Amino acid sequence: MDYSKICEVYAALESTTKGLEKTDILANFLGEICDEPELIYLLQGRLFADYDNREFGISHQLVIKAIGRAAGISESEVVEEFKELGELGLVAENVLGKKKKQTALFSKKLSVEKVMENLRKLTTIEGKGTVDQKIGYIVELLHSGTPEEAKFVVRTVLSDLKIGVGSGILRDAIVVHCFSPKDLEDKKVCAIAVQEAYDKATDFAEVFSRACDDSLEKIKLKPGKPVKVMLFPKAKGVEDAFRIIGRPAAFEYKYDGFRIMINKEKNGKVKIFTRRLEEVTKQFPEIAEYVEEHVSGDSFILDAEAVGFDSKTKKYTDFQAISQRIRRKYDIAKLRDELPIELAVFDIIFYNGDSLIGKPFIERRKLIEQIVREEEWKIVLAKQIITSDEVEVEKFYEAALADNQEGLMGKSLDAPYKPGARIGHAVKLKPEDKDFDLVITGAEWGTGKRAGWLTSFDVACRDDGELLALGKVSTGLKEKPEEGLSFKEMTDMLEKLVVEVDGRKISVKPEVVVTVQYQNIQKSPTYSSGFALRFPRITRLREDRGVSDIATLGEIEGESGE
Repeated sequence: MDYSKICEVYAALESTTKGLEKTDILANFLGEICDEPELIYLLQGRLFADYDNREFGISHQLVIKAIGRAAGISESEVVEEFKELGELGLVAENVLGKKKKQTALFSKKLSVEKVMENLRKLTTIEGKGTVDQKIGYIVELLHSGTPEEAKFVVRTVLSDLKIGVGSGILRDAIVVHCFSPKDLEDKKVCAIAVQEAYDKATDFAEVFSRACDDSLEKIKLKPGKPVKVMLFPKAKGVEDAFRIIGRPAAFEYKYDGFRIMINKEKNGKVKIFTRRLEEVTKQFPEIAEYVEEHVSGDSFILDAEAVGFDSKTKKYTDFQAISQRIRRKYDIAKLRDELPIELAVFDIIFYNGDSLIGKPFIERRKLIEQIVREEEWKIVLAKQIITSDEVEVEKFYEAALADNQEGLMGKSLDAPYKPGARIGHAVKLKPEDKDFDLVITGAEWGTGKRAGWLTSFDVACRDDGELLALGKVSTGLKEKPEEGLSFKEMTDMLEKLVVEVDGRKISVKPEVVVTVQYQNIQKSPTYSSGFALRFPRITRLREDRGVSDIATLGEIEGESGE
């Protein structure tokens, strides 16, 4: 397929902000790639399934070099264009457009297959000469394509297509193309089926292929391939929790750690994934050891929390104390000693060849009680009570907080496990701190004594695949790194994610999730969500969470009282 065809789709998607129009554009295009389902990845600027964490490893500086080399101009000239246009895709289109006037007669059409081939090579190159090789593969594509194709090649390399296609819109496009729903209710039923298939597969190519064959039911859980975790909405209190999940119900500690899914494959290999589907087995060798020694079974998928504790005092620590272990790839043994963790297992969704997601929670809990041999400070089951008594829950709640945990999880005894879903099968109970997990979409450079740091951060919630602005946050970070999450640490992270520059302001890839505390919520026409947070402050970095975990517009509205 000519790459120009998919670029036409990109351009059409970029020209509208309406979800239904985007869905129709995608649905029409899906008819052209039924025999090549992997091309669906490109519609989100990806080359692999969502569970595959291979990265291009391409910085803005490398793209600047590639554009300069392809256009035959200096890097400084590319930088000047970048300052003026604010986005490297537009820079590539502009500077190569001038050159293409002279070379169009000698170019051949760029194919989708060639684009995927070259870009996939970027994820495999290692060792000496890596930079020149990567630039060479990008330059080859820029030379071969039209100026518009060059724009989208650059945006794909930088993981920022700017076409507004979230997983919800892509899911709905599959529904429209593959099932042609008769009415709104039929569309809803089909969307649930496609969503459930995706949550098990985390692979739109597999889901699309199965949907084309009307065989979504053949998608199964498989240990070793990460799956989305079930999510939990907040309850306003114990009474509200019972209203949502029924009586009696199970209540468990809500641990202040990070969520992991532990997979044991049939060959005995243990793999550990975060809720962002990132494999962290190397960072936590002790978890694999605990599971191998204390959990019986040939193959399984456990849902658990890794909780930090002080090895001397045996007191639980908060998430921030152990968060650095998630991203650290070196000095593992040292960190293991300095920042030990205890594994708290609270669910199981696959065991010895069988999926358990349709089984009631109480049965899944009984199974983990049978197969997990507990050993304090290594592996335990989540502390739990089953009750209908609000007073008993309140006492248990107080005990959890006294134990330095976040609060409680309330769970319906009869509920199935719903990967990726945030529905009323379980709720979380936390103290009345008003906060949301939000993603940073932009920032602004500071002035005065904070010059050289990014000090004001744009944050957003999500709504059906779109990110909606909630305002700016300028407080909560520290000037000295030893005091906690600092402006310097945040600046270092965000500088690697820049996609646009506009004077002192930058736009970044939406990858950094933070917890934002606020006083209240008010309506605001200034921001795309329609709301703004009053007196917001960043309280913690959530390295274990991604965009799919941040607060939804519905949750914002619910807390606002509107």
